[in-house]
Amino acid sequence: MRKTVLAPLCALVTVAVGACSPSGPDQANPELAPRGTTMTKVKPTRQDLTTKLGIAGKVEMNPTFGLVAPVAGQVRYFDVQTTGGTPTKATRVATVWKDGAPNYVEAPAGSTFGGRLVDDKATVTAGMPIASAKHVGYALVGDVDGAQAYKISGALTDVTAQIKNGPGPFPCTVLGTIAALPQGTVPEKPPATPDTKTQPSGQPQQPKAPEQPQQPQQPSSPTGLRIVCTAPADVQMINGATASIEVTTGKAAQALVVPVEAVAGQQGRGKVDVLQPDGSRRTLDVVLGLTDGKVIEVKSGLTGDEELAVPGPNLPEPQQGGDQSKPTGP
Repeated sequence: MRKTVLAPLCALVTVAVGACSPSGPDQANPELAPRGTTMTKVKPTRQDLTTKLGIAGKVEMNPTFGLVAPVAGQVRYFDVQTTGGTPTKATRVATVWKDGAPNYVEAPAGSTFGGRLVDDKATVTAGMPIASAKHVGYALVGDVDGAQAYKISGALTDVTAQIKNGPGPFPCTVLGTIAALPQGTVPEKPPATPDTKTQPSGQPQQPKAPEQPQQPQQPSSPTGLRIVCTAPADVQMINGATASIEVTTGKAAQALVVPVEAVAGQQGRGKVDVLQPDGSRRTLDVVLGLTDGKVIEVKSGLTGDEELAVPGPNLPEPQQGGDQSKPTGP
């Protein structure tokens, strides 16, 4: 009886183990899909798209900012006199001459001249910092790295700020440029020449009473890449308080967008895989625009009726050791 019962039981156990533990090189892992397998598909949609960039900042007193050349040409500086108090109107500091016409550069009201950043009569390009100015009072200052600089260089009109555990969010008005500034220079005044004119009686003219010496103007210090902006007058500021500065870098109304996972590339030009009726893929080139990290704008290359494979196409791996497509030997 024992042999009759145990033999079928042993066979049953053997079959169960064999079914649960298949072997062989062709067995697929159910958790990993082969490379290139379409996991899902999407269609482009339209939506308003706004991209923003956050910058860490703080409240500073009397920060320095740069004034740029409005056009390409030759710069000629004015002899800016130091005045007491805070200027209530713009101060003209330089002129950039182009085609015989002057293009004036002014430090805005509420700021003082900081220094010259290039030599007088130098040839400059449009957008190049040529003078520094110092804002009188509080402002928000945020450090900018090189990657951020190119994203926000042309998007400084829509900036908001939030002081940590303080006022905000509020609009922040950007002063000058975000470009790094060299040390500013202030030219020394030429020495006064004595007046040797004679009086009608033939006696030498009495020298004039010496003028009171003016406080020498200190040149501005160099700065790194940074953004300087001012808050509305009713916002209370505390020197050294930390803040967050948010720059709107782009807006697009009813943009054609797709998930970022469906695109190979992030800026400029990219590629997508369009699914054909038979399930095959056709790779298309597209022109990309704004992205918020979730979706990306497709400016051209798609009509909006396509079905796209997700994930998108794989870009070819770069060749190691240079170009290996051509033989190097005879």
